[in-house]
Amino acid sequence: MIRTRFAPSPTGYMHIGNLRTALYEYLIARHYNGKFILRIEDTDQSRQVEGAVDIIFNTLKTAGLQYDEGPDIGGDFGPYTQSERLDIYKKFAEELVSKGKAYYCFCKNKDRRSHDQSAHEKYGRTCYRLKPDEIKLKLNAGETYVIRQLIPEGETRFLDLVYGDITINNDELEDQILIKSDGMPTYNFANVIDDHLMEITHVLRGSEYLSSTPKYNLLYEAFCWRIPVYIHLPLIMNEQGEKLSKRKGHGSFEDLLAMGFLPQAVINYIALLGWSPADNQEIFSLDELAERFDENRLNKAPSVFDITKLTWMNAQYFANMNPDDFKDLALPVLSDSIKTVGVDLELVAGMVQPRISFLREIPGLVDFIDALPEYTSDLYIHKKMKTNLENSMESLKFAETALSKLEEWSTESTHNVLVSLVKQLGIKNGQMLWPIRTALSGKPTSPCGAAELCGLLGKEESLRRIRKGIQLF
Repeated sequence: MIRTRFAPSPTGYMHIGNLRTALYEYLIARHYNGKFILRIEDTDQSRQVEGAVDIIFNTLKTAGLQYDEGPDIGGDFGPYTQSERLDIYKKFAEELVSKGKAYYCFCKNKDRRSHDQSAHEKYGRTCYRLKPDEIKLKLNAGETYVIRQLIPEGETRFLDLVYGDITINNDELEDQILIKSDGMPTYNFANVIDDHLMEITHVLRGSEYLSSTPKYNLLYEAFCWRIPVYIHLPLIMNEQGEKLSKRKGHGSFEDLLAMGFLPQAVINYIALLGWSPADNQEIFSLDELAERFDENRLNKAPSVFDITKLTWMNAQYFANMNPDDFKDLALPVLSDSIKTVGVDLELVAGMVQPRISFLREIPGLVDFIDALPEYTSDLYIHKKMKTNLENSMESLKFAETALSKLEEWSTESTHNVLVSLVKQLGIKNGQMLWPIRTALSGKPTSPCGAAELCGLLGKEESLRRIRKGIQLF
């Protein structure tokens, strides 16, 4: 069975790169009817942030990435928080020592390099040369130590699904620490132990971890364990060419939601940062992504996080949203924005739905309903609509006369009157409808056309605004 895992450290909010990794792991598991696991990697106690674990839970829930096993729901391979697994790591580290694949290091920080080494060279294996009796004496004396992996000579080769065959000379690798002096495992060591014990088949992480992969593989080989499929993901850059990073203060998933982006739109967008379908489709539900996702279509080129493209996608999600679902989101905003008694807010919701990228844009679209803003006659001039001051004033006068005689007032009846006037005067539709729309809204844009505005505002208010438009000339 395919088993993937998302293994974040509780160090703060979840930035976009973390969320994309979780998403791809989720999609691979769902595509192959496998399992998606959440594991909290909290071995670096100094970097933990209070409340960060809850942020991880809430982010995955909001994003719709339901995991099958995890700290809060359990599973057959728990516990799923590394700080609860310390005895496991110590046991496996001692096993490597007994096999001659690792060794105790008693050097203090200042002594861990030979005198002939520069500050940038790797550890000189001072303690590897200790005899068994010397090691035993130091252990019995309670001296502080770490356990280091013994890197063998030669080279390490591995296949990455994105970057292909990679070979690293082992001389470039330092004898990495497996167990720290405080008894905590290092990230690399705990990661390998947990992935093996939890039967993880596919490991996804950022391309910046490519250089660490040989160390992982050497650990797998030292234990004679099966090596998982590696998928290293391309970097996500901002528009200035910087890698998105927590430490550089780049935006998180929470930040994007606070800006007004829909969770579904964010997930859809980040799915396309490094992966593309075989066709040109861009809008996907989460279920569609799981069905279509193919890890072989991941690319190695860095992706640029384009806020403009995400904004466009957000607008598509609003426009295509079920109308009832949109009303649930929009009505509270409309209630705060429109105070005129009798206005059909559900009707207004339908008008603004295809016109917004964010809910926060709604007040600016509907503010004319309560009060006609001050405007100048310049708004009546529109080259595309072929309107000027003269023909706009004429259209308003004819419309005021015809509409004032209308007994049954509605969007449909006012539309019929205006269309009839267009034919009677022998003018273009825009030469009648643009001046009416301008007089009714007092704005260069509005959420609907002239007849819809008439129906929304009612007869008395519509005629009052048309007459005010005539007076403006």
